[in-house]
Amino acid sequence: MRTIRVETSAATILLTEAPEKKVRDRQTGEIAKDAVTGEALMTIGVVHIEDGESSLFKVTIPETGVSEGLALGSPVSLPGLVARPWESVFNGQKRHGIAFRAAAVTPAAFPVVTEASAEDAA
Repeated sequence: MRTIRVETSAATILLTEAPEKKVRDRQTGEIAKDAVTGEALMTIGVVHIEDGESSLFKVTIPETGVSEGLALGSPVSLPGLVARPWESVFNGQKRHGIAFRAAAVTPAAFPVVTEASAEDAA
């Protein structure tokens, strides 16, 4: 399925949920693994803020891509962020959505607010 690169340079992304193992099968507790590398996968929750609008979503990251020093509520960077539409049938019901995946999650800085941008916001 096609992936779509997500441009985040103009956005502020804040960590809302700490990294945790991505569960592939809730009944067995099996951890999800990357299909190519076999590496364990993690999920995080983020809020993406841009142009006065925000969206909450989860992002999947390889376990080795989770950086030290992440704190809830702090800004993060998501290099290689892509979106992939998905569709499945579960218990006879068709479901669909968008899955987000990044190569890593690293601490970032809050954007610097200049006088010009502060005046634009007012």
